[in-house]
Amino acid sequence: MIEFDFWVVLAQWPMLLRGLSLTVTLTLASAVLGTVLGIACAWARLHGGKALRVAASGYVEVVRNTPFIIQLFFIFFGLPSLGVRLSVELACVLAMVLNLGAYAAEIVRAGLQATPKGQLEAALSLALTPWQTFSRVVLPPALARIWPALVSQIIIVMLGSAVCGQISAEELSQAANLISSRTFRSFESYILVTLVYLALAVALRQLLNWAGPRFIFTGR
Repeated sequence: MIEFDFWVVLAQWPMLLRGLSLTVTLTLASAVLGTVLGIACAWARLHGGKALRVAASGYVEVVRNTPFIIQLFFIFFGLPSLGVRLSVELACVLAMVLNLGAYAAEIVRAGLQATPKGQLEAALSLALTPWQTFSRVVLPPALARIWPALVSQIIIVMLGSAVCGQISAEELSQAANLISSRTFRSFESYILVTLVYLALAVALRQLLNWAGPRFIFTGR
């Protein structure tokens, strides 16, 4: 009869805590920077010059049509051949930011395109500058419309951070691998980490759904 022993795995809590800490750090950094990048690319695709539109479209299409692990490997293993060497953590953040930015660009663009023409006409009648029109009139309600989709994408990127263990980033899934190899308790290790990912995803969704209307698109 198989006996399960979760206490052996829980005894490795310092490693789990380090993995959780890095996963949270990677997620927060990529969520902020990736969303900003997505907004910038969405604006470029709608209002930028021809060269800017082509560049933004090319970036979005390349990232959205290639696996995240390939993007990560290119940044960490490919860029050094061009003389660009990044730490493991910086490579993970960069890969996650670029990945989220591409998907966020399309999500935000959909929200921007749904802006009623009456809002733009009202902004023009008030003699607002293009930047004021975009940042105060167009962007806040657009973010409100697409916030649930954007939150889901951020969570997908957070869960995708598990791939970062492939370049030896000591995040949560890598911690599970190490604990499993040390304790020979694979089932317990991965069940525990699965529950941690589940709790982290639920908590992140609740946090973003709470913070969005209060701090992100308060001008709705």
